[in-house]
Amino acid sequence: QVQLVESGGGLVQAGGSLRLSCAASGRTGSTYGMGWFRQAPGKDREFVAAINWSGGATYYADSVKGRFTISRDNAKITVSLQMNSLKPEDTAVYYCAADMERKFAYSVYTFRRYDLWGQGTQVTVSS
Repeated sequence: QVQLVESGGGLVQAGGSLRLSCAASGRTGSTYGMGWFRQAPGKDREFVAAINWSGGATYYADSVKGRFTISRDNAKITVSLQMNSLKPEDTAVYYCAADMERKFAYSVYTFRRYDLWGQGTQVTVSS
């Protein structure tokens, strides 16, 4: 059974940087699209970034474009999210997700595309 485990969250001042990582365990030899979502208190879960199976295509929410970079290492089965120029409004629990079932009927920007989720990691940006 595949599991996703996030790491790298924490507390940072506005303007600072954090790097989140998501490691997949329990299965090797397969590649699939992956994404990052976040959820702030009292708000819906929202799309942050996604990357296709090869790493050749990336997608970003407008709110993070130019500040966040998603990447993957298929040899290690990990996906990372480099977050620069962080703002207080970036404060949320960040979730890694995998599109293992390849639900191409759904956009990469929607949570419905993804069928496996990590437990989340807290990111707090102080002003």
